[in-house]
Amino acid sequence: MDGCAIGSNGSGSKSCGPLSDYRIPDYILKPDSEPVILDNAPSCPVVVFINSRSGGQLGSGLIKSYREVLNEAQVFDLSEESPDKVLHRLYANFQRLKSNGDTLAIQIEKSLRLIVAGGDGTASWLLGVVSDLKLTHSPPVATVPLGTGNNLPFSFGWGKKNPATDQEAVKSFLGLVKGAREMRIDSWHIIMRMRVPQEGPCDPIAPLELPHSLHAFHRVTGSDELNVEGYHTFRGGFWNYFSMGMDAQVSYGFHSERKKNPEKFKNQLTNQGTYAKLGLKQGWFAPSLTHSSSRNISQLAKVKIMKIGGKWEELKIPSSIRSIICLNLPSFSGGFNPWGTPGTRKKQDRDLTAPYVDDGLIEVVGFRDAWHGLVLLAPNGHGTRLAQAHRIRFEFHKGAADHTFMRVDGEPWKQPLPSNDETVVVEISHLRQVTMLANGHCKSKSVEEPATPSSHGHENDDSDSLEDEDEWKEGRKKFGAADTFKLPDEVDIAHLS
Repeated sequence: MDGCAIGSNGSGSKSCGPLSDYRIPDYILKPDSEPVILDNAPSCPVVVFINSRSGGQLGSGLIKSYREVLNEAQVFDLSEESPDKVLHRLYANFQRLKSNGDTLAIQIEKSLRLIVAGGDGTASWLLGVVSDLKLTHSPPVATVPLGTGNNLPFSFGWGKKNPATDQEAVKSFLGLVKGAREMRIDSWHIIMRMRVPQEGPCDPIAPLELPHSLHAFHRVTGSDELNVEGYHTFRGGFWNYFSMGMDAQVSYGFHSERKKNPEKFKNQLTNQGTYAKLGLKQGWFAPSLTHSSSRNISQLAKVKIMKIGGKWEELKIPSSIRSIICLNLPSFSGGFNPWGTPGTRKKQDRDLTAPYVDDGLIEVVGFRDAWHGLVLLAPNGHGTRLAQAHRIRFEFHKGAADHTFMRVDGEPWKQPLPSNDETVVVEISHLRQVTMLANGHCKSKSVEEPATPSSHGHENDDSDSLEDEDEWKEGRKKFGAADTFKLPDEVDIAHLS
């Protein structure tokens, strides 16, 4: 049957129409194939990338269903072929065909949409490839939640629960992709500059031996403009967040344990329990009892920020902050929005705005401990809003600690800090934009669409702010004493970082 039934997945599913609207002829995808003539160009041609290793057996099931519904050649298993090779080959073929006057190739390139199924790391990988292509019109991307956090899909209305994998579910999703609207999203570039430690690994990400696709950083070559003689410089990027401190430490402990004993991490409830135990063991819920003050961000690093068109200025970090998050999207740790929506007073007094995903600004939020994180469960709850910046720079000097923990879009590592008079520098700056596809329940807000519903659901949070130290001490007393702040049964404590 070359059509779609109406599906239902809680996201406003609609009929996808004839499947010919999505299928791409072989000769577009394979340069050595014979050209064909179609009566009409597909109205929503898609190229699908699926990480078969994500979601247990779901990835493999999705690949099977998509290949049955579409042209098999337009569905790619990322464990077999990387997206950069696929897209470079595809766009090179577009150019060849267009130079020969192929009008079908022109129409398909103009209306092409991409689908990526996997975790946040997989989605970020594809977005990075699309960004690096620097196309005049980059294809918009829809994300299928097939990971643990699924912050990217959740931010753009695609949900965070792993999907069904049957053909009807695939057809329903195609219908949503066809009706989705385009939304621009900022990307953020990171450089890290350091001298090689005398002992231990040099590469920041090496201890976890992550697959190439999920590397947060890559060492720059000698010819790279960022290269500085005598130093090792790494470049990377992110779409969702960069974090440093105790939340990254707990995440690192979890990933390390799973790497050593993968057979113990096959059950989701077991995984969540292990994550919670690590949080307790490492002091994320009781840091003052188990960790020295050197774990505070203000003692680890000097932080500077730059506004758009401004100059570097020092950012004062409260002495109690032990975790700092540089956030691009309104979703962190499985759907929480640490920034919230600043009220009128905050906009006037501190020049803070809603967290738009395309305004060239990144939201900088701090947390004291996991109890502070629980404030996100309360109405109008948010972390300590520190700043919005176009660039942010962390400078680490000798003395506070020999290492810290960092995390980019869910991928953590243990970062060595200076043991002599040298400085480790991490600098985050706005890079460019790509285009996402937003579904009906999109949490993200665009400066082009200021009326987009708030991801927090509250337009003014002035009355419930817990940013002041004294207010926080009073607020902390409420936790455990008032039913308002007790964890609901459906809340996953593993995500409360």
